[in-house]
This record gives sequence, structure tokens and C-alpha cells, in this order.
Amino acid sequence: MDKVAKDPAGAGEIDLHQTLDDINSTMESFLGTASVDRVYGSPIEVGTTIIIPTSENLVIMGFGAAAGYGRGNFDGDEEDSKPGEGNGEAGGGGGGGGGRTLSRPVAVVIATPEGVRVETVADRTKVIMAAITAAGFVAGMFLRMSRGPKSF
Repeated sequence: MDKVAKDPAGAGEIDLHQTLDDINSTMESFLGTASVDRVYGSPIEVGTTIIIPTSENLVIMGFGAAAGYGRGNFDGDEEDSKPGEGNGEAGGGGGGGGGRTLSRPVAVVIATPEGVRVETVADRTKVIMAAITAAGFVAGMFLRMSRGPKSF
């Protein structure tokens, strides 16, 4: 891979290594949000009991880039120009990326002199949404079955 690529339209140079380094740096910082340090919180000591919070982390990201260059009549009379013909060159490019991280507590690890246990953290919203979804599905199937078979 060339370190520097020149675009055919002469608009400038594109430093491919710098672009890849920027993407890699962004990805590393993004993935750092899902490290083990983020999953397990700092231990909390209460007397002889140690509590360690745990979480579930979800990282979503995407990147994209494109560029294009061409020749044509760029004097405003584009209906008459054919691809590859003309007296002008133009080009352009762009890129972008985005993402999101989501975290939610899932459990706590409790260590006492008697032993270690894991207590789950119930996500009420998730449970309620699952119940509403299941109830809607059951109601829909009940209505569909109560109508009887379709006649063609």
C-alpha cells in the first residue's frame, strides 16, 4: 500500500497511513470502554465484606469512506456530456464514523468470611418490556386462531 496517494483530479494528497492510524486510534479508545476494568467495578469494603459490582457492556461502531473522480463538461451543460469526455476534472471524497456504548449493571459479587456469592441485579424495564411483548404475541395469536381458517 502506498504511503501517499495522489488523487487524479490534482486536489491534493491523501496520507493513507495517517488515515488508518486515526481509525485505529479511535477504535482502540472505543474498545477500551469494554475492558475488564469497565465490567468489574472497584471493590467496596464494608467491614469484613467485599462487594464487587459487575456490568454488561455493549460497544457498537462503524466506519465508512469513499472517494470518486471523473471527467466531464462542468460548465453547466451536463445533459450533453458523456462520461469520460469533457474538458474538466472533478472529484471528492468523504468519510465518517460513529458508535455508541451501552452499560448496565447485571450483578454484584459478595465475598464474606463465610464464602462468595453472586446476586443478580434485576432490570425491571427489561422484564416489563419482555412481559408486554409476550402478552401482545399471545393476544395476536389468540385473535388469529379465533377467526378460523382462511377460505380461498
